[in-house]
Order: sequence, then C-alpha cells, then structure tokens
Amino acid sequence: MTDSSTLWLDPFDCDVALRDAALDESNRPTQRMIANASLGMHLEDAYYSVRELREAVTWVHEGVAGGKRKLASLLANPDGDDFQRCIYFCLAGRGVVDMIDDLLWLERLLEARGRVAGDVRRRQVGLGALVSPYVADAPDGPIVAAAEDFPQGPSWWTE
Repeated sequence: MTDSSTLWLDPFDCDVALRDAALDESNRPTQRMIANASLGMHLEDAYYSVRELREAVTWVHEGVAGGKRKLASLLANPDGDDFQRCIYFCLAGRGVVDMIDDLLWLERLLEARGRVAGDVRRRQVGLGALVSPYVADAPDGPIVAAAEDFPQGPSWWTE
C-alpha cells in the first residue's frame, strides 16, 4: 500500500532532472547534448563512467603521467563503454576547459540523480524503469585507436 504522501512519486522518474537540463535553454548546447545522452542510463554506471572520463580528460589537461594512456584506453577498449565514448565525442574539439566544466556539470547532475533515487528507494517508492538507449551490451562498431601518444590539437590548449 502506498502512503498518500508518496503517491505522486510512484513510480519516480529518475531522469526528470536530466530531461529538464536537456530542455533548459540557459544550459550550453553541449550540456543539453550530454544530458540527453544520459537519459535511460543505469544510475551508478552513468555516474562512474562520467567521473572516470572527467578524471582522464583532467589528467591529460594537467599533464599528469599516464593521463593520455588512461583516456586512450577508455576510448579504445573493445569491451568498454559506448556511453563514455558518446559523451566524449559530444564534447571533443570544443576546448578542454569547457569539456571539463561540462563533465563536472554532468557528474554533479548524475550524482544528485543517484542520491535522489536512493532516497526514493528508502521511502519504498517505486522507481520508473530506466530503458537503456543502447541496443547492444558491447560496442559493435569501430572504436578509437589505443595510441597514448595522440597529438593534442588546439582544443586542448584553448582556455
């Protein structure tokens, strides 16, 4: 039996904040793109994928040893995450500082999404089904080469 105070939540749409962000014209177009790309993604997987990608891009930007290797391995892993590649290529070439800002923005949004979902679960309210936008569990097309000595063009140096 559902408590009347939670009736309006059942089932709770975990993607509501992503939908709002995707439609908010005050957000940059890149932010709207990556919010849309995150719809339907598993709560924890989406957060950790974006966090890992943001860390790798930040390491490359800051010249951290192994940063380029990490980013190349994420983008070239044949068993890897098409979602990570999607997010990366939505932002690629637009300036590394804006890329990191957008990744941090999405990371915070996805973290909040997970926290709210956890709170909703603790209240014993049903969660709406997340329908993955991906039709395959693994990449099924070409992937990036794993060369860690990739050249960094102007987008990596533009502030």
